[in-house]
Amino acid sequence: MKYKKNKQPNTKIRFNIVTAIVYIFGIILLAQLFNLQIVHGEEYRETSDVKLTRETITKAARGSIKDSSGNILAGTQQGYSLELYKSKLSNEELNEAILNIIKLLEENGDSYQDTFPIKINPFEFTYTDEETINNWKEKNKIDLRATPEQCFYYFKNKYEITNENIEDVRKIIAIRYRISQEGYSATKSIVISKSISEASLLKLQEQGEKFPGINIVTEAIRTYPYGNLAAHIIGYMSSIGKDLEAAQAENPEYTMNDQYGKDGIERVFEKYLKGSNGVKQIDMTVDGAITGEYVTKEAEAGSDVVLTIDANFQSEIERILKESVESVKERFHRRLNSSNEC
Repeated sequence: MKYKKNKQPNTKIRFNIVTAIVYIFGIILLAQLFNLQIVHGEEYRETSDVKLTRETITKAARGSIKDSSGNILAGTQQGYSLELYKSKLSNEELNEAILNIIKLLEENGDSYQDTFPIKINPFEFTYTDEETINNWKEKNKIDLRATPEQCFYYFKNKYEITNENIEDVRKIIAIRYRISQEGYSATKSIVISKSISEASLLKLQEQGEKFPGINIVTEAIRTYPYGNLAAHIIGYMSSIGKDLEAAQAENPEYTMNDQYGKDGIERVFEKYLKGSNGVKQIDMTVDGAITGEYVTKEAEAGSDVVLTIDANFQSEIERILKESVESVKERFHRRLNSSNEC
């Protein structure tokens, strides 16, 4: 008769080994938690208090549209836009930072987006009809009887602007008003200017600590070197607007701020011309000063589209056609004048 061996001792050994491993990992985990929270806790808390990280999109360069000889009918040139993110600043610090930004832009001849509907010197609304003005006052919870000047000072007090220079106050209000209308955060920006000069770019980069919360975005701006040549073929680009939903169905990268092919080749070959956006990580202090930038995903430029037309031939054809139309118009007017004289 054969007897089955007792496997109980082996089972106990395996159980003890597993238990020991669990205890060892538990001890290691507790030790690591102690190290993070007790030994280095203060150091990590200080680091977290002075450092923020956010990701921004790097726009891809749009592909070119060329003629059969390689001449660029629609190309791109590098441009820069200026964004503002929310940072841990007091009202006074934010107002001062905004004024510094606007003054720098103006010094270099750059414009900024301004939607505040009140002018100064003299005070007046930019709106022309009474109904629009009253709707605006109601939306902002302002007395309907308030004058433009009273509305202006309402916003000055609302944004706690202590500056007494009326022109400087107007500049600060312009940006604060857009912030209140559009909203912004540490990850969502508002665009201050869509096109800044290289002079402004250099100063913003050199004196970043004076402009907390700013971010400079490098963008490829669409250009048409031949002007309106073959415009009916090439088409045009515009803000994406109502096409956003349809565009996102093809490519989820599109946002409301993007430009989009609306007609002609720009529209038909949109998905090839667009390219793929990149991602940039930005490290910054809580007061908005940028401490480092890292590209985590490179942007990929769109593909070029080559047409069968020749730019020089097309230009000559359009010139002849224009002269012919003008000639027909001139003969028509002559005959009309002759008929009137008779």
